[in-house]
Amino acid sequence: MLRLLSIEFHKIKHNRASKVLSIIYFVLLTSIALIAAIKFDIGPVKFHLAEQGIFNFPYIWHFNSYMASIFKFFLLLVIVSMMANEYSYKTLKQNLIDGLSKKEFILSKFYTVLVFALTSTVFVFIVSLVLGLIYSDYNEFAIISSDLEYMLAFFVKLVGFFSFGLFLGILIKRSAFAVAAMLVWFFIESMLKGYLFWSFKDVSNTTESVNNIMQFLPLEAMTNLIKEPFTRLGAVRSVANQIGENLSKDFSVQFTDIIIVSVWTAIFIYLSYVLLKKRDL
Repeated sequence: MLRLLSIEFHKIKHNRASKVLSIIYFVLLTSIALIAAIKFDIGPVKFHLAEQGIFNFPYIWHFNSYMASIFKFFLLLVIVSMMANEYSYKTLKQNLIDGLSKKEFILSKFYTVLVFALTSTVFVFIVSLVLGLIYSDYNEFAIISSDLEYMLAFFVKLVGFFSFGLFLGILIKRSAFAVAAMLVWFFIESMLKGYLFWSFKDVSNTTESVNNIMQFLPLEAMTNLIKEPFTRLGAVRSVANQIGENLSKDFSVQFTDIIIVSVWTAIFIYLSYVLLKKRDL
């Protein structure tokens, strides 16, 4: 494993675009902390976002993992460009000539995906812990350690997303087209969801029926891992109650979603291997 990882990181180390994108990604993750500096002072009205509870334990695990997952596209570019470069610079063929099997090649890419996802998760965990210790109103260990399943969901989401990108990179061989294919698949899922809502419009539990179908599609399953955290805020709920809106929603991480994304991850890695095995290099 270490040998395969050393080969991959040697390639990334000598690829300027990958290094720049990786740095931008981790800078953006750190920028979550800048949310604490958002203040509005308009006459007697003083608004400090950090005081609204977004950095309170355990809510911060949910909020930061959701916000951090928005930036995953930067590492996706690293993954797909990593595969595109293998074909452009003939390094894939050279690795195989040097004795690396196709299985080892795919494993080296998957190990890189795991390292990227794990590093991101640890990074977000540390940033969240520091912000929480500074701004949270609750610092008891039991409260701090609750809802940590959002970190697991974040890790699983990144592994699944990057594995999808890896598969598209191998399938299409060009980074720009691989990213475009990801966007096309997103639009396909979105259109299917819209069609299902239209088809089930006369059903009493339309949303539930549609979600029961859509939850098995890859990008939708990844989205379901970490649901939007904004309507979970006490301030938002208070306003909603005053205007008669019901924001009751299950925000927890579902084990079913973790299983579905994990299965898709295995499928993407297996298909990547099958493609590479059958392809004439």
